[in-house]
Order: sequence, then C-alpha cells, then structure tokens
Amino acid sequence: MRELGKFVVIIGVITTLVGLVIWAGFTPKWLGRLPGDIRIEREHSVFYFPIVTCVIISILLSLLLSIFRR
Repeated sequence: MRELGKFVVIIGVITTLVGLVIWAGFTPKWLGRLPGDIRIEREHSVFYFPIVTCVIISILLSLLLSIFRR
C-alpha cells in the first residue's frame, strides 16, 4: 500500500509541475490547434473542444504508463 501512496504523490507532483509550465505559457503552439479540433465561433460565444489533442495526449500517457508498468 505504501508504493501506491508514493505513486500517487509522484503523479500529483508531476501534474502540478506540468500545470505550472502550461500556466506560465511555455506550451507548444500546435497544442490545441491540430486538424480535427472543434472550434465554433459565434457572434458572442466560442465553443472549443480539442478532440484530436485529447486523443494524442491519451495515447502518449498510455505509452508512458505502459513503460513504467514493466
């Protein structure tokens, strides 16, 4: 059970660091602007859903977690 606690803390620290980097503006310019990302702009509103970006991030996280699982 201690290993699970350490793993959760490490994932939390990594998530916090990535969030701070993104919040500071050091993100790649293509992130969120890939072909297939949905963006609907109306007169007074904007709907944005980065579906392709989410799929790519999901694939990368799955590969990363599968490497650590071994």
